[in-house]
This record gives sequence, C-alpha cells and structure tokens, in this order.
Amino acid sequence: MSAQSQTLLELDGVETYYGAIQALKGISITVREGEIVTLIGANGAGKSTTLRSINGLNHPRKGTITFQGRDITHDPAHSIVKRGIAQSPEGRKLFPRMSVTENLEMGAFQRRDKAGLAEDMDRVFALFPRLAERRKQKAGTMSGGEQQMCAIGRALMARPKLLMLDEPSMGLAPQLVEEIFGIVQRLNTEQGVSILLAEQNANVALRYAHYGYILENGRVVMEGDAATLTTNEDVKEFYLGLESGGRKSYRNVKHYRRRKRWLA
Repeated sequence: MSAQSQTLLELDGVETYYGAIQALKGISITVREGEIVTLIGANGAGKSTTLRSINGLNHPRKGTITFQGRDITHDPAHSIVKRGIAQSPEGRKLFPRMSVTENLEMGAFQRRDKAGLAEDMDRVFALFPRLAERRKQKAGTMSGGEQQMCAIGRALMARPKLLMLDEPSMGLAPQLVEEIFGIVQRLNTEQGVSILLAEQNANVALRYAHYGYILENGRVVMEGDAATLTTNEDVKEFYLGLESGGRKSYRNVKHYRRRKRWLA
C-alpha cells in the first residue's frame, strides 16, 4: 500500500478489561484506507478483544479509538455500525432458523435505502454464488464454509468502510479457506474495502495482508509489512511452523515461550 494512504482507524494505548482482568495492555494499531491489516496471535492473545473494543461491545478503560478522524472510543455499537464499521464475528453467529436472505437483510437493519439494499444483495450474491443458490435455505442447515460466506455477506450489507473479520478460517477445510480469503482479497482490490482481520492461521493471513501485528498476552510484540514478517526468523518458527532447517518439529515447541526474543 502507498505510504500516502490516509489513516482510517487508529487505536492508541487501548486498555480493555473483563471485570478485574486486563485483556488489552496498551494496544496501538493503525489501519489505512485500502489496506488489509491482520492481527496474529494464539487464543487469549487479545485479537477478539481488540475487535470488540473497536465495535463498541467492550469499551476500553484507557486509550483512544479514532475512525476517520473522529473519536469513537465510547460510542455505542449501533452508532459505530452506522459510521461504517461492520464485523463478521468468530463462530459466524448466524440466525440458524432464518433463511440466507433474511440473515443478509439483518446486516442492513439500520439502512432505509431500499434501492441500495437490492443492489447490495445482488453484489453479495455475485461474490458468493453459493448463497444465491441457497437464498431460501435456512442458514443453520448450510455447511461451515457457506455459513462463513453468509456471515461475511451480512456484514457487507451494512456497506462498511472497514470490514472486520474474526477468525474466518476457523473450522474450514484448506480449500475453503483459500476460497474465502480470495474473496476477501477481491473485496479489497476491486471494491476498495479496508479490512481488519483477526486470524490464528498466520500462513494464510500474511499471504493476503499488507501489514500485520503480532499480539501476545494483550500486547503488540511485533509489527511490520506482511512480507517482512513472513521472513522474520521468530515469526517463521513460532507462527509459520518453520525454522532455518525446514518445517519445525513441534516436539520442541515447549521451549517456545522461553525463546521468544521479542519478549525477552
């Protein structure tokens, strides 16, 4: 991406808690217009909490979140969606007894432009032809991959400027993962949608992203453009399953935490 791209979203020193437990410990990230940015980390690293802090479901106690230059740190979730941030959540969270079309319509719940709704529905069906074939089918009866497509399509029905995806590869076969990420890339390159992606599958995420942040225990421990992170020896060993001699043996992974040079 061009270094001249304008900042779309910025988190500065964000600290978020669940009761007395601090989940985010000073997170600072930036998403520029037209970028795919990925958050990489294991379970509990803080990826989903970062997204929840942005979308208004878990407000930070400290730090600021700005979107298009406006402070949204304490805005309610429905206001944030109106401003142009939509999310496809971890686990998809569809309405299983509702049809595909009805689930997609829920993504446009706050919109009143009927002509635009029809246009966007057609756009979603063009991106995901399988959804068009199953538009009357109950969402809960579809395969995992089809449900993931529906969840992304539902978020797109809000016409977001920033699309957030939480673990889109979870539970999917490798072929479906590539298909989903290929569509995500098309959304970015052809339609200019900026994307913030939380993903454990670092191999796939770094292939499609422009920039990445590595999270550990609620902190950003490394960041850089995706190509640089992919060639970093620590990232290759700890997240890509590779080391200088080839693919890593996970029998040795017990030494993993002690050897993380960026946490030393």
